[in-house]
This record gives sequence, structure tokens and C-alpha cells, in this order.
Amino acid sequence: MRALTFLARRFVAGDTVDDALEAVRALNADGIKATLDNLGEDSLTRAQALAAAEQNLLMLRRIAETGVDANISLKLTQLGLAFDEGLCRESLLKIVEEAARRKNFVRIDMEGSAWTQKTLDLFYSLHDAHPNVGIVLQSMLRRSEGDAREAAARGARVRLVKGAYKEPHAIAYPTKDEVNAAYDRCAALLAKAPLPAFGTHDDARIDAALKACDAAGLVKTDYEIQMLYGLRAKRWRELRAAGHTVRVYVPYGSHWFPYFYRRLRERKENLLFVLRNLFE
Repeated sequence: MRALTFLARRFVAGDTVDDALEAVRALNADGIKATLDNLGEDSLTRAQALAAAEQNLLMLRRIAETGVDANISLKLTQLGLAFDEGLCRESLLKIVEEAARRKNFVRIDMEGSAWTQKTLDLFYSLHDAHPNVGIVLQSMLRRSEGDAREAAARGARVRLVKGAYKEPHAIAYPTKDEVNAAYDRCAALLAKAPLPAFGTHDDARIDAALKACDAAGLVKTDYEIQMLYGLRAKRWRELRAAGHTVRVYVPYGSHWFPYFYRRLRERKENLLFVLRNLFE
């Protein structure tokens, strides 16, 4: 528990949205954009789901009031997807509409593979009427290359990540090399989509994504490189100094323990990666 508390202090920007906004201001001062994420998944009751929706609306309001350069990310199970899809959709629509009113953007995070299709279905049900909503794809899933092709064809805004959940081999690539190769293939497809975001701390994947964007005729303002708060800050600044748009994912909230414990428990690679970067 002490070790996780130590990690949380570095990788989570505090318990409240105002704590997180202080971290965002520091990032913005270096020319770096941010995505705010209120930690929490798997709401079990309607009250919890509605409270999560209100927290996302609060984020949008506080971003507008403070004038920071940030958008928001959310998870659908936090809005009640697991027990009431109608409630989840209603809350998501309210958040997306409020973001549009404030000229902001909402990214729907991707969770474990049990939720992939439902997440995509809900995303696409809103996407055509609400272009200020985007989605995340995980290259570790075998299906994601097809999902990336569809997203590009439909003009969807996608953040591409490798994925952090433990999945069966029938669904996900089992080796690091396979996941990396799939990431590069998806990146090449998404370079043809609007404002693709490449979420990775892997320099080889960044290089491959930049080559794909160059081959697609994109300039540096046509895509984003995204990383996690607390990891590879020196690299953020190098990329920004080179003219790239860099966005850092800034999580906050009191639910940091399940956020860390699940990911460190599920994949030993997550723990090794964090430990390697602690003393950058």
C-alpha cells in the first residue's frame, strides 16, 4: 500500500479537479496540452453513475472558468454502462453537448475487451451529430486494425494506445513485438483520420507514427503525441520543442488505488515500465 501511495503522488495530480488544474497550468506553461480524467470505473449504482457524470460536467465548467488548455476523457462503465445502457447514453450525451457548448472535446476511453463493441456502438451512435467526441483503440486487440480502418473511413478522432488490460490470447496479441507491429499498422491507418492521437511512451512507436503522418501528408498541427502524467516529462518537452503538439493525460481523484492496483496486477510490463521511468 505504501508503494502504491508513493506512485500515486507522482502519477495522479491530486484528489480534486482543482488539484488537477494546477498540474494542467504547469503543463500549459511549457506549451503542452492536457486531458483531464476523473479516476473511477465500474459504477455499481445509479447514484454513483450520476455522480460521475456530474464530475465530468464540473471538469468542463472549471476548464472554461480557468481558461486552461485541456479536454476530458471518461469511461463508460463509470457512467453506468454495466447496468443501465440507457442511463449511460443519456449522461454521455449531456456531457458531450455541454462540451460542445463550451467548445471542448470529450474522449471516450476504451476499457477491457468485454466492453469494446458496446463502447464503439455508443460512440458511433453519437459521432455523426457530435464531432466533438472521440474514441480510443488498443493495438493489443486483434480486432483493432479493422476498427482503425473503420474509424478512418468514418472520420472518427482516435487515440491509439497499446492497451493495459490482461486479455486472452484469442482476443489479444500475446507478445510485445506483435503488439508493437499492430500499433504501427493501426497508426498508418489512422494517419488518414482527422487529428489522430498517438498515445505512447515508446520512441520506436512515436517514430513510426511520425513517419506514417509524414507519408499521409500531415503537418505537425494535424496530429498529437500523447503521454501520461508523471512519465517521461523530458521527452514531452523535447517533442514540443521540435514543434509537435503534445498532450498529457492528467488523472485525478480519490479512486487512485484501483487505477494503479488493477494495472500493476494485470500486466507485469506495466510495473516494470513505471519503475524504469521513476528515476528519469
